[in-house]
Amino acid sequence: MQKIKVNDEVVVIAGKDKGKTGKVQRLNLKKSTLVVEGVNLARKALKPSQENPAGGFADMEKPIHLSNVAVVSPKTKKATRVRFEEKDGKQVRVAVACGSVLK
Repeated sequence: MQKIKVNDEVVVIAGKDKGKTGKVQRLNLKKSTLVVEGVNLARKALKPSQENPAGGFADMEKPIHLSNVAVVSPKTKKATRVRFEEKDGKQVRVAVACGSVLK
């Protein structure tokens, strides 16, 4: 079981976007990276095409390392670590800061 999953609310704790929050869109466990919406934006040049004859630029999210983000606690709305506990015979993720179960 992994500590961060897709659709988790996370906060960036290191790097140029420190302090920004967003939802996890994609997760790459082999490279230990994830993509968070609205974080680590880069401008990408677009070639002219049939749909977009002018071409231009688009902002897109780039991956950041797992170690640079922390899960947001549901109660305190601050960064927290995650631990695993046994509840009703199932292993669940629990926020260390407030003790609430994460979805």
